[in-house]
Amino acid sequence: MVVKQRRVLFVCLGNICRSPLAEGVFRHHVKQAGLEEQIYVDSAGTANWHRGKKPDIRSIQTAQKHGIDISNQEARQLEDEDFEKFHYIVAMDSTNLANIQAKAPYLHTANVRLLLQDEQKDVPDPYYGANEGFDEVYELVRGGTYNFLQEIRDVMEPTEI
Repeated sequence: MVVKQRRVLFVCLGNICRSPLAEGVFRHHVKQAGLEEQIYVDSAGTANWHRGKKPDIRSIQTAQKHGIDISNQEARQLEDEDFEKFHYIVAMDSTNLANIQAKAPYLHTANVRLLLQDEQKDVPDPYYGANEGFDEVYELVRGGTYNFLQEIRDVMEPTEI
């Protein structure tokens, strides 16, 4: 049996708040579903300001409150190769979605979408706010990534699951 691996990339602006949290929460859902071999998860930012840095401490603490460790992640910038490497490139908000689409090569294979696509809602950037903003982001990301995993499972072949 050949297992096709789905590859998912979560993207925000700097890759230190929302997308690392989405990566960690989604990876947690994937692990709980027993799909670690079938689904690869990563995150990136559209900007390069924080390249090589750990996630914002408030994102790390928020994840830890829910039993998720994102402290070993390292920020990176979205690259041209990501449009071929990943099946899904998932933006945290409509501004980053537009930036991703503008950066995308004319021909690419990635499905570029908004995390909260069904609600047409952005995951707000909590960077300049208080800790409560990170809790709100966690709740939005938790629900959005859970629903997204169900979407992926719906299109996977039974032999992949």
